[in-house]
Amino acid sequence: MTAPPSGPGAPSLPRKVHAGYALGSLATGAFGTVPGLLLLPYLTDTLGVAAGVAALLVLLPKAWDVLVNPVAGRISDRTRSRWGARRPYLLIGGLALAVLFGSIFAAPFGAGSAAGAYVAIAFLATATAFAFFQVPYVAMPAELTSDYAERTRMMTWRIAVLALAILVAGAVAPLVRDAAGGGVPGHRWMGVFVAALIAVGAVGAFLGTRSAPQQVVTESEPSLRAQLAVASRNRPFRALLLCFVVQSAGVATILAGVQYFADQILRDSKTGPTLLFACFVGPALVVMPLWSRVGARLGKLAALVIASLMLSIGGLALVAAPMLPAAVIYLLVALLGVGYAGQQVFALAMLPDCIAYDTARTGRRQAGVFTGVWTAGETFGLALGPGIYGLVLALTGYVSSTTGTAAAQSDTARLGVLLGFTVLPALLIALATLLLRPYDLTEARLVTLTPSAADHGVVVGTEAANQYEKGTTSP
Repeated sequence: MTAPPSGPGAPSLPRKVHAGYALGSLATGAFGTVPGLLLLPYLTDTLGVAAGVAALLVLLPKAWDVLVNPVAGRISDRTRSRWGARRPYLLIGGLALAVLFGSIFAAPFGAGSAAGAYVAIAFLATATAFAFFQVPYVAMPAELTSDYAERTRMMTWRIAVLALAILVAGAVAPLVRDAAGGGVPGHRWMGVFVAALIAVGAVGAFLGTRSAPQQVVTESEPSLRAQLAVASRNRPFRALLLCFVVQSAGVATILAGVQYFADQILRDSKTGPTLLFACFVGPALVVMPLWSRVGARLGKLAALVIASLMLSIGGLALVAAPMLPAAVIYLLVALLGVGYAGQQVFALAMLPDCIAYDTARTGRRQAGVFTGVWTAGETFGLALGPGIYGLVLALTGYVSSTTGTAAAQSDTARLGVLLGFTVLPALLIALATLLLRPYDLTEARLVTLTPSAADHGVVVGTEAANQYEKGTTSP
């Protein structure tokens, strides 16, 4: 029985595996960004759905993933195939996600209540497909390597591609929509563009990880309830998850407000969203190596707190946007982007550590269970963001439209647009760091635990993995 290399002296994964795995972030980044950015304004300013109703239509389908994601994790844990436990879902789930995403913006019923109901149903189906792609995808790093530092390197690659995906999807999607004439036709073409991006990421991740070690679970809890109980007993995981869910809600609130902020505060509905996204995501492509060094020097937990506070400070400073020149606003958004890059990379690098800790503690490798719960929480947080922002718009009197452009708004509505984009998410992200106090995993602690997990029911499931792990056996 073979096992993955572990400990500080373990061989690094091939660079092509890092790059191949990271390509999956094209799919997760596109789906995580575009609905949060464009779906709420699509409902309010193109289909004429009231802001409060639109908030529910965006929230409820993704909240469904709270139930679906743990199920997807359990199913992938028990999957046996020549491609391993996770990779089949990268291909099948990813391609289904691409097709269904395009259907969200197909608008077969035009505008009105029927159109809103159709969007909700299509979004629900798309969120289900996303669960069966994302959960196995996020589970893979804990099974590809047992090395503490290697996980950070993997997440650095992944977040770099995620930043690129957010930049391309978030900045280019509005341009595609506008170039195609805006309104319903523009959104249809935008849906096709993003669907193609998702398909490229899914196929790329499937092919790029074909030579990676693939492990299968040989020992698992007998029921979903028992597996969820296992996740809840992992104190570091529980603390990290709660923090990340709240912070995801804060980040999603920012994303949901981009179009509104560009329309009502910047007064630039054409180039504003694209420039905001370029400033938010562009710095992440540059600072990722710097964040990796910060993590190596200070530790992942301290680096996560620093990045989160940076993200919050930038958000609070943006409340002065109505009095600031556009150039200063874009610089502050770039500060947000630097903080966001660190917040993502360290939270996602700490997740495999929590899974490794549980493997050592219980003797069972159940990455799918933990990532199912994790992605359910993350998806719920990302769904809460647009819901929160839509509620703020409804409370401050935002007026919907069926013309494809925003209607004239009152000063109170414009204040809601501003506070929902700045102060509210900044407070959510900063206060969430207090939830990390129970988190106590360090590299030294994980290294001392690793030997006890070496012979607990983990086998390598593919011939490629056996070749890669040749000569490495568990006691």
